[in-house]
Parts: sequence; structure tokens; C-alpha cells
Amino acid sequence: MAVVLIVEDDEQVRVLAESVLQDAGHSVIAATGVEGATALLQADQKIDVVFVDLTLGSDPEAGLKLAHDAKAKRQELSFLYTTGSGVNAGMQAMFVKPFLFLPKPYTLEQLTQSVEFLLMKAQPRQKAGWPPSQSG
Repeated sequence: MAVVLIVEDDEQVRVLAESVLQDAGHSVIAATGVEGATALLQADQKIDVVFVDLTLGSDPEAGLKLAHDAKAKRQELSFLYTTGSGVNAGMQAMFVKPFLFLPKPYTLEQLTQSVEFLLMKAQPRQKAGWPPSQSG
């Protein structure tokens, strides 16, 4: 399937997301913050989707900054953004494409379907996708 990098500073959320995505057949690597994620992105590790919380630590835009840096290094990446806080139009305008936004709390099914959709979008000839409401 895919390699998903989860960047989430809430341990319970991160562990649950890892488990769900692994059960769906994906390989998962995880980081608790920007530094760890940056190190993983600089390695030769294959990564298909970055699942990133917009707020990491006390920075409400850390996930956005990480996504921009990641896309500059790896053009092939897709992004799945999440947050339990509100997202305004200005923040959405900064989302790196291709992306989906998955607000917290999300269901386990929404998480797996969102990753699947991003994979289909990155390789459209393989499958037809479902149209989520907030995609880019």
C-alpha cells in the first residue's frame, strides 16, 4: 500500500492512527514534532502521505510550515491535515496540494478513506476515488 508519515504530538492519537493505518495495510512511521519529521523527510525513506496535525507544541501553524518544507524537498508527497481547532480560509489557502483536511475528532474509517483517496489522487489511473468535501 503506502508509507504514511504521522506527525502528531498527542501520543494517544498518534498510536491509534498508527494502528488503524497499519491494520489497513500501510507502512507507518511517526514523529512527535517538526524536528523528528524533518529528520525522517531528509532520510532516504519512501513516504507517500504526510498526516500532520496543524498544531504541534504551542505553534498553531507548525504543521503548515512542515508541509511547505516537506513539499520543497519531495514534490511527490500528498498531505492529510488535521486539527481539533478551527481552520480559517487563510490557513486553508496555505495547504499544500494535493491535500485533504480531516477535522478532529475523526472516525477510524474517515482516516483510512482519506489516505486511500490521497493515494488514488496521486495515482489516478489505478482507481476511481470518492469526492470528499474539502480537498485540494
